[in-house]
Amino acid sequence: MKTCLWALRCIFSLTSCACLFVNGQTAPAPKIFPEPREIEARNGRFTLEPSVPVLVPRQASQEDGELSQFLVAELVDKHGLALETLQVSKLPVAGPFILIGTAENPLVREYLESHAASVVRAPEGYLLVVDAQTVVIAGADESGAFYGLQTLRQLIQDDAAHPYVQVVQVRDWPAKPFRGLKLYLPGHENIAYFKRFVRDFMALYKYNRVIVEMDGAMRLDRHPEVNAGWWELHRDLNATRRDRSPGPGGQFQDSANADTADGEVLEKSEVAGLVDYARRYHVEVIPEVPSLTHSYYLLARHRELAEIPGAEWPDAYCPSNPAVYNLLFDVLDEYIEVMKPTMVHIGHDEWRIPWGVCPLCRGKDPRELYAQDINKIHDHLVRQGIKMSIYGDHLIEPLRGVRLQRASTSAGQPYETPGALSPEQVRSLIPKDILVYNWFWDDSNKAQGEGEANEIALDTWGFRQIFNNMEPDIKDYERRAAHPGIIGGAPSSWAATNELNFGKDLMFDFLGCEQLLWSGHEPSLEELSGIIQSLLPRVRRNLSAESIPSDYDPVVPVNIESALRATQVPGVELRALKSGQAGTDRLVFQLGRSEGKPAVALATSRAESAAIRIGEDVSSVIFLHASAKPARNVNADDYTWNYADTADLLGWYEVTYEDGYIDNVPLRYGVNILEAGWGKGHKPSHLAYQAELVDCADSGEEPLSFFAYEWINPRRGIRVKEIRLKASTRFRNIGGHTAPENPLLLAAVSVVKKRTPPKPKPLNVAAK
Repeated sequence: MKTCLWALRCIFSLTSCACLFVNGQTAPAPKIFPEPREIEARNGRFTLEPSVPVLVPRQASQEDGELSQFLVAELVDKHGLALETLQVSKLPVAGPFILIGTAENPLVREYLESHAASVVRAPEGYLLVVDAQTVVIAGADESGAFYGLQTLRQLIQDDAAHPYVQVVQVRDWPAKPFRGLKLYLPGHENIAYFKRFVRDFMALYKYNRVIVEMDGAMRLDRHPEVNAGWWELHRDLNATRRDRSPGPGGQFQDSANADTADGEVLEKSEVAGLVDYARRYHVEVIPEVPSLTHSYYLLARHRELAEIPGAEWPDAYCPSNPAVYNLLFDVLDEYIEVMKPTMVHIGHDEWRIPWGVCPLCRGKDPRELYAQDINKIHDHLVRQGIKMSIYGDHLIEPLRGVRLQRASTSAGQPYETPGALSPEQVRSLIPKDILVYNWFWDDSNKAQGEGEANEIALDTWGFRQIFNNMEPDIKDYERRAAHPGIIGGAPSSWAATNELNFGKDLMFDFLGCEQLLWSGHEPSLEELSGIIQSLLPRVRRNLSAESIPSDYDPVVPVNIESALRATQVPGVELRALKSGQAGTDRLVFQLGRSEGKPAVALATSRAESAAIRIGEDVSSVIFLHASAKPARNVNADDYTWNYADTADLLGWYEVTYEDGYIDNVPLRYGVNILEAGWGKGHKPSHLAYQAELVDCADSGEEPLSFFAYEWINPRRGIRVKEIRLKASTRFRNIGGHTAPENPLLLAAVSVVKKRTPPKPKPLNVAAK
């Protein structure tokens, strides 16, 4: 991995920066993600102690108060430190102190003037200055001050004495104004996760939009039948193990997206609360209310409005039926009343309906009906002062074809589906204030009508656009993103909002795209993959509701030499395995030998590992393991009724307690384990969300990758007797194929033991 290149680039990017430092040696830049525009680090640190005040003006604005409260809460929750917020009319002569605000904050203005410093002028930009006595954040605007605080959150480090921040100066601002993620509304069990994701992922890494697909998942008082149909649709697809139903004759229909809100219905107060929560963290919520296509939720109890009323589950409404708009506008308005958006996304992609079946639409030009439908909804929203966005595929003839496209059912029956509007129709019929989501940017799919030519066409026609379903590997991103009409991007989740789905599938896209959208810099995919894998332990700590024992108690290696019996594993360079200790800043492992050779415990389809004796009441067990070969981890939306098995089950640990109870700890590729050859080369998106990379290669050898996975004991107070590693033999992936044999290697085991409480102090009772 070339992760050092990132830090070096940060150190030497300050040729135009007016530096506030006067003393100190230049030091390696601390890691900030996304990569900041300008950064210079010096030797030294600002120590965070209880005596350090967070300063606010005597007439503090609401925003100033919220920033100080955010920092104080962060230090309490993540670092166990309680600071006081202090109202002052002037800055103290000397520090220490912390100050956060915009240039309109009188204290920030005083600091800038006294230090001859200039604030970053770009929208959402900030200046962060840390020296031995002060931490100052000066935002170009409220968002800039907020994002400066997010950078400070990343810079706070812990040591044995006190948390601290390295002496550093950062001047930073975003490359693009629209930095979004497309998600499904969370279900009840995942509301808390969604809030953590907004606060400790989206805000921390400076995303500012979230497009939330709604479908029929909010309580609709005007149309309770829509909610009833939504429940029924989800239950049926889940029970029949499908992500969509076929149309008549096996015609291919749109995806139902029925795991939005986990197929549930949230109350209006819950939805309003999520929107308000996101706004508090500078994330604008854009509701996506699918219309025309992907409209199962509207039609489940209103089949009379469908293009094909007799379909098992109709997916598209009839744009020739005026009654459609009575229902659609009622639903839209109810969402608008609750969410109070400035923009609504109305879908409009993948119009796959067999043309000519609907008697009301038969004989009409589908392109004209599409444009009329767009304009009706657009006018309804504009009258309320709300902007509109759509998926743009039906504006692109090379992608969707001219007027009508040929298709056939699974049984071979031919039919035609609507194509794209002609360029002339796009110019004359589609309002240019619509924001277009361009998911057809991929030049590698030119044969299917995708690629750069489409974004140029949209730009020429006068549309603003974002890269949708964005991925970090957009060819020539820096050059293409320079088009003035491209205002940002949004990677997408097409499965339920939960930690498993996001963690195993989307961290490379979510973090990699924000690197492009904020910094504008396009690192190599290999470098980016290494950076993101190094970030994942912190990401998981922020997003998981679990408390990680190794964060607050010592990690103790376990002697497992009796189980280290494999000195050769096909495809793995075990000879490169170092001896002695290996680990990370927090984790420590003891690597062993067998007859003087590097060795691991091994599980194959033919044999499990030898038993590993624990014999302790442990808070957690940390396994240092790898697979011999890569395996499969496909997106959760391919298997919406069983997300877990979209990641290959390579094996499991069999944990036996002293009372005979057995617990199994699954090992899933891309979740908590990857291959030993990962460090020498891998698909960039192959990451281990729940595991930490440890290079166990001896000095001078090529990387030998093992992954530290901390299993938290669910039965604390009961001794763990022993553990065995077992490999899967009959796991079938979502394609129905038995996964090939993949031996599992265990290099070391460590534990976090039960903490021993101190002995009671003597009770000194005064004599009578």
